Amino acid sequence: MEYIISGIVEGVAQTSILEWIAVIAGVASVFFSMRQNILVYPTGIVSVVIYVYIAFNYKLYADMGVNTYYFIMSVYGWYHWKDTAGKADQIPITINSQKENLISLAILVISYIILSQVLVNFTDSDVPYWDASTTCFAITGMWLMARKKLENWIAWIITDLISIPLYFYKGLVLTSFQFLFFTGLAIGGYFIWRKAYNELNQENSYSRA
Repeated sequence: MEYIISGIVEGVAQTSILEWIAVIAGVASVFFSMRQNILVYPTGIVSVVIYVYIAFNYKLYADMGVNTYYFIMSVYGWYHWKDTAGKADQIPITINSQKENLISLAILVISYIILSQVLVNFTDSDVPYWDASTTCFAITGMWLMARKKLENWIAWIITDLISIPLYFYKGLVLTSFQFLFFTGLAIGGYFIWRKAYNELNQENSYSRA
């Protein structure tokens, strides 16, 4: 316990300004996501750009790649969340169909296989399978979030739970605790989105009656 506490104190003291900015922007992004606020994307972009740089310096190459992917998907999600048909400010929350579940599973499995093999054979990563695990769930979660699917929160919960010990092990203590905080937010986000989804379906049922 003393080792953990001393590690936390030392890690926070050594946290760079860039990491602080990335953490704050990341937390803000999750809060905006919970509230279905389009600002989830510009704040998220600030965070991921910084984490591309951080991940490279700490040899978390899969994380570096996934943050680049986050940037691309954030731009896509920023556009996709808007209701281009003009019927509302944003598209509604939806749940995966069976086909979309299969697509999500394929993204998860294929990305893990590719990432783990690349990390093992072409990098000096000391945590290749661990790094690939967090990354493949994050890739799937970002895809689902950009499509505004309820299941995105499940993917993020798993990502966060795997990331907590990974970042602590790599010495990024503040980021590790950020993922602990994110786990709680993701659980809350799931139930908030689930409630909004149920309320919308109930309203649609009344309007069709």
